Amino acid sequence: MGKLCKRLSVFVFIAILSACFAAAALRDFNPKLYGKVWKGQWVDGGAFEGYQVLHFRRTFDLKEVPKQFKINVSADNRYRLFVNGKSVSAGPARGDLQHWFFDTVDIAPFLKEGKNAIAAVVWDMGNDAPNAQFSHRAGFILDGATEAEEFVATPKNWKVKRSRAYSTPKSGGFRGAFDGYSFTGGTDMVDGEKFDWGWNLADYDDSDWGNPRVIASGKSSSGQWGEIDWVLTPREIPMLEEKPQRLKSVRKFSGVENVPEFFKGKADFIVPPNSTCRILLDNGVLTNAYPRMILDGGKGAEIKITYGEALFDSKGAKANRNEVEGRDFDKRAVFDVFKPDGGKGREFSTLWFRTYRYVGLDIRTADEPLVVKDFYGIFTGYPFAENGSFDSSDKSIKDIWDVGWRTARLCAVETYFDCPYYEQLQYVGDTRIQSLISLYVSGDDRLMRQAISAFDSSRESNGLTKSRYPSRTPQYIPPFSLYWVSMVNDYAMHRSDDEFVRSMLGGVRTVLAWYLNQIDPEKGVLRARVPYWNFVDWSKGWWSGYAPEGENDSPTVNSLHLAYTLRQASELMNHYGYAAEAEAYRAEYDKLVKAVKKVAWDENRKMFADYAGAKTFSQHPNIMAILSDAIPASEQKRLFEKIISDKSLTQCTFYYRFYLTEAMLKVGLADMYVSELKPWRDMLGIGLSTFAENPEPTRSDCHAWSSSPNYHLLSLVCGVRPGSYGFKSVRIEPHLCGLNYIKGVIPHPLGNISVDLKRAGENSVEGTVELPKGLDGEFVWNGKSLKLSAGKNAVNPM
Repeated sequence: MGKLCKRLSVFVFIAILSACFAAAALRDFNPKLYGKVWKGQWVDGGAFEGYQVLHFRRTFDLKEVPKQFKINVSADNRYRLFVNGKSVSAGPARGDLQHWFFDTVDIAPFLKEGKNAIAAVVWDMGNDAPNAQFSHRAGFILDGATEAEEFVATPKNWKVKRSRAYSTPKSGGFRGAFDGYSFTGGTDMVDGEKFDWGWNLADYDDSDWGNPRVIASGKSSSGQWGEIDWVLTPREIPMLEEKPQRLKSVRKFSGVENVPEFFKGKADFIVPPNSTCRILLDNGVLTNAYPRMILDGGKGAEIKITYGEALFDSKGAKANRNEVEGRDFDKRAVFDVFKPDGGKGREFSTLWFRTYRYVGLDIRTADEPLVVKDFYGIFTGYPFAENGSFDSSDKSIKDIWDVGWRTARLCAVETYFDCPYYEQLQYVGDTRIQSLISLYVSGDDRLMRQAISAFDSSRESNGLTKSRYPSRTPQYIPPFSLYWVSMVNDYAMHRSDDEFVRSMLGGVRTVLAWYLNQIDPEKGVLRARVPYWNFVDWSKGWWSGYAPEGENDSPTVNSLHLAYTLRQASELMNHYGYAAEAEAYRAEYDKLVKAVKKVAWDENRKMFADYAGAKTFSQHPNIMAILSDAIPASEQKRLFEKIISDKSLTQCTFYYRFYLTEAMLKVGLADMYVSELKPWRDMLGIGLSTFAENPEPTRSDCHAWSSSPNYHLLSLVCGVRPGSYGFKSVRIEPHLCGLNYIKGVIPHPLGNISVDLKRAGENSVEGTVELPKGLDGEFVWNGKSLKLSAGKNAVNPM
């Protein structure tokens, strides 16, 4: 063990140096963005700390509109940029101080001849910032992308004012299942009487505004003395999608008339003076959106807008999500407050989006009537396109597909989210599954690259990645670091991007070096009480997601998970030419699986116990035993049949069923997959429009780790998987699962792979497979193989 760790340490050191030089080389292509100080400087609104909302603006005249006018812009915490009152960009994408992203935007389409205004609202949530939000201090920076636009760089001729209209009605943000834990950050209270209406328009009078204060230079690398506040980094993902979205229906209302007609677009609704009303709106499905409300009058009124994934009964249960009678929002639900000033056409919105199916409007008026002219949402999310598809003779599967994809979309914004309502944090365990769904349904790999890089950046001196990132609160879940290694391998399998993958190999080494140091030298398996939170699954009866362990024995599943990862790492290293490391990891794998079999195999039950000598058994270690080949292939089918049939075993939840399905495929029982979709059908049966975190009762109604059917319908039922690293070939082994026909489209970097198959007799299949130009592979059915080439391939009965 000692010699191996020393050898791996050398490899780690070399790999880290290589990765640093590679990163420098990638950025040296543009001296403007790397190694030089920007002309634009970081500015703020003066000496003030804590929660604040700042308005910046700059006016200038143009004799003619240029064909392009590109600027670079960023802020801390966040900004929304306007040109002549039109929103043109919002950001920056979440990162950390060493990767502080800036956006490059061409604002020419929004410019006009004569006087123009560039304006930005910048907010710093202070102590109420989301957990995913890093911050140095409130700040704003804008620069021209070329010399032609540099005249608009901050701070020259810019004006600033700290808005007195904003406050946050919730100290510490939403507090959910864990008391005292800040999740998505503070919400908004906006006082219309204190708001600077028209502040982002060219003709606004800003004569009483102040000059911004310069607080730092804009840099993309350290200066002469190595000092730097924000390492400005070009945005790596596209701008978020934003589009209008109407709420579906009015479910309840009191104290006001014409509400249903209003939402049909046939009438305003008016709240009389000195009255109250309450309205419950239903979007029909869960969404992420900025609420927009257009108002006339109503000076002195107060509007509270409450958002919920679901409504709760008097006992705190959600039950069927479609039911509203006898139900209300959770007392801890997210809400905003708007206070109109009495003006006409006043538009209220929020700084950050809200997640909701249900929206509650509680309105109290003063001496003026309030006229609600419009209320709707602006959907937002990462701009994934649904390029993949699945169809079959079982039309009910379409509902699973649609709800799964909606879940995946709502859990993908500037990073992947575990859930949009409660946390908005990017966790490795969730993200591995989400990334595969993205690749198979959209084909867009940029958010996956972002995630792999972010987790790599989260690494500290112990060698582990953090469990989630970006996150201001450090958290370590060692099994999630193993899943990060699997993510690197997944990316290498599905994309021909050797430079990027090589830059991650140093991190692979540090994760495994840490783990190998946790092996008990006497037992040969992971020692008891491995540090940090060793989360496995939210299975019933497991404390905080830990698998059972003995007083002196670690959970079997954790050692087998390490074995699974060691073998992946061995194959990965071998592919990239590191034969010695590949051999070393393989040797460690061989020793580990033998040791686990020796200490944890129960000969009477013919399966692995939860830990050495345990009398309790779970699906999880036995799933990992199959995936890691801890038992011979000839015995794996029998073991899997026990996993499925023996209900005395601790059962997997939705999350770990991803690995259950992978084991099902591995042992040759994939044809049972569709019959195992009952948990997803049950979720549809209780009115869920997205897939939940856990079986009932669940905290989150939207958790994309539960969207694995979107991946498996294409990778298992249609059977499309890489045939080699880089997806340079394809292997298609479909499983009809009792269906009469299946059709699937899977985006590949070279173009779409199409599968159109139907059952031919009892045990055969026929149809077509179409591959994009430049791709070949094989089609496998019942042990028989057919070579595939680019273009349309006929599959005759096999």
